[in-house]
Amino acid sequence: MQKPKIVVTRRLPEEALHLLREEASLYVWESETEPIPRDVLLKEVSDAAGIVTNVADPIDREVFDHAPALKVVSTMAVGYDNIDIQTATERKIPVGHTPGVLSETTADLTFALLMATARRIVEADRFVREGKWKSWGPMLLTGPDVYGATIGIIGMGRIGEAVARRASGFAMKILYHNRNRRPEVEQALGAEYRSLDELLTESDYVVLMAPATPQTYRMIGARELSLMKKSAVLINSSRGTNVDEQALYQALKEKRIWAAGLDVFEQEPIGADHPLLTLDNVVVLPHIGSASIATRTKMAVIAAQNALAGIKGEPLLHTVNPEVYEG
Repeated sequence: MQKPKIVVTRRLPEEALHLLREEASLYVWESETEPIPRDVLLKEVSDAAGIVTNVADPIDREVFDHAPALKVVSTMAVGYDNIDIQTATERKIPVGHTPGVLSETTADLTFALLMATARRIVEADRFVREGKWKSWGPMLLTGPDVYGATIGIIGMGRIGEAVARRASGFAMKILYHNRNRRPEVEQALGAEYRSLDELLTESDYVVLMAPATPQTYRMIGARELSLMKKSAVLINSSRGTNVDEQALYQALKEKRIWAAGLDVFEQEPIGADHPLLTLDNVVVLPHIGSASIATRTKMAVIAAQNALAGIKGEPLLHTVNPEVYEG
């Protein structure tokens, strides 16, 4: 009996590929860094029962139209804004994702980015490498304190809560804004709820942890940036679409906020000629929030397990659109 076909749009850790090979015939785009060409994707999904994808590959209506036998889409990510969920749901195709497993790793990276931005780590490293360090100076490469400062977390989900725990270890005052209040977080960590405007006004560090939705699209724009302290730092390791990048560029260039640390961008990969990359008070990373070896491997395995469940008609471990199982 012929095994069902699964298209894997980026080479995964061997643990995940081994699981898939046991029960499916695979087409694997072998590159780890180059996206699968659109024409190749459309050709390969034509007889596929499953797709294992990631945040970089758009799985839109055209892909679904080219995949009449498709039973499941599984993404190696928490977010799924690259997938046309409406079309998937209309066609009773479950979409799997990998929540939970990456929370602590992403919180580590978020706090590392906060520290690096505040203390100008990247700028200082470049300063030394370029031979500019001639002597110690009293105010050389100084930045704002982290210990005892006020952090404002926008989006108090699993990752936001994990960031708050790290902030607690630095004796930071923790403010948060969320669709719903989190009394358990308030009690456990002493976090205080604020409206978005209040949080922006009061915080020394504004950390974006909100998902990409129509409601959060460019939620940090010129007006919001104008509410922040001139000494404030913006950290975004959620989704690039949550920030108006042109407004951020202007605020940073004109020193209306101190600095920004960015792991995500509206268009990824960000172009080398992007205006933000001309500024010294910006630290940029290539979307590596969950990039520990252990976490990425776990994510890949869960994505594989979701795909295998889907091709067998079984419930996924984590389903974005559980309504496909109704009726």
